[in-house]
Amino acid sequence: MRISTIQQFNSGVRGIQDNYANASRTQEQISTGKRILSPADDPVATVRLLQLSQESNKLEQYKSNMTAANNSLAQEEAILNSVNNSLQRVREIALEAGGGGLTDADRGALATELEQREEELLDLFNSRNARGEYLFGGYQSSEAPFIKNPDGSYSYQGDEGQRSVQIAGSKTVALNDNGKDLFVDVGNVNRVLTAADAANTGTARISLGVVENKNDYDQNFYPQGSVSIVIGATADTYEIVDSGGTPLVPPVTGALEENDGGGYNIRYAGVSVVLDGAPAAGDSFTITTGDSTATSDKRETRGILETIANLRETLETPTTSSEDKLQRRDVIAITLDNLDNAMNSVLQVQTTIGARMNVIESTQLQNGELSLINTSVTSELEDLDYAEALSRLSLQTVVLEAAQQSFVKVSGLSLFNLL
Repeated sequence: MRISTIQQFNSGVRGIQDNYANASRTQEQISTGKRILSPADDPVATVRLLQLSQESNKLEQYKSNMTAANNSLAQEEAILNSVNNSLQRVREIALEAGGGGLTDADRGALATELEQREEELLDLFNSRNARGEYLFGGYQSSEAPFIKNPDGSYSYQGDEGQRSVQIAGSKTVALNDNGKDLFVDVGNVNRVLTAADAANTGTARISLGVVENKNDYDQNFYPQGSVSIVIGATADTYEIVDSGGTPLVPPVTGALEENDGGGYNIRYAGVSVVLDGAPAAGDSFTITTGDSTATSDKRETRGILETIANLRETLETPTTSSEDKLQRRDVIAITLDNLDNAMNSVLQVQTTIGARMNVIESTQLQNGELSLINTSVTSELEDLDYAEALSRLSLQTVVLEAAQQSFVKVSGLSLFNLL
């Protein structure tokens, strides 16, 4: 077979190029530390590496989400601690205001501090997180959730949503709590209307009603809508009758026993009232379920700021009669119960915040373990065996040099060398 000079030359060049490419590829592997430089090197491993890379990116995003969530929840917890501290101080003021030795000026000074506490709480309710988002606005994180109206009342501008972020494949965690559930929808113990019958002949008045037992009230009082307390013939007993004046079945009766304040405590179906003064035989006092409209002060819930504002206005009002004193006593008693409900509400949310932070902590550990496993598998798939690569490079270098030397010798041969 005849081999032309050009064929011989091309064959030698291709051999050198192939050997050079192999050596160059090995050198690149050594310099990068990677076994796979292109999908063609190992298609199966390349697909698996792509999946691992996507999983690692997800874990990094989850890590970022957990950091943001943890920071937001920690800030919310700190703010709620401040809210509880402020509410505790308001409670102390309410207790102090109930002291009989205070003058109108003393109560005015307490009212001034209450106004400052209102402003402090309003600022806390409108707190923002590190990203500038309002914590208690629900999904409405760009606008202040609470505003003070020109008439001195307060309005909630947010919604009832709860923002959340994904921290694992099928796991999300809430970032915030909306201000309506926390600070507006607080149980109101004064959700009933009380009144003395205009035809009464005694001097007794009925206090503001207090719902002491919500379950009893919901099951037994609320369905009736209204009952009356009727004083017995000897003016030392009472009976509960329905709105039509018919005695209940079974009958509900009791003796009028004077309390430490000189009044008479009467309890029925979760509702407690006090009769102050001297009731006469046949006198009647009604208790009726309150109005559920948003503007009613007898609705089932009452906002924290509204409760404090109501107490402040009561303390700002001068005391001119015994009725004013009794009215102030009733307002203070209701305020204390509503403040207790508010602090319990805040405490319950703080408990859920702690639970969410525990979930984040455990998820961080789980995701960290997954990240280590992914890193280990990725390393096994793509990391280079340096000992094998260096040995291979040495061999490829020798082969390349031999090919180059052979090419030089072969390309220099001609028929003239045989003459």
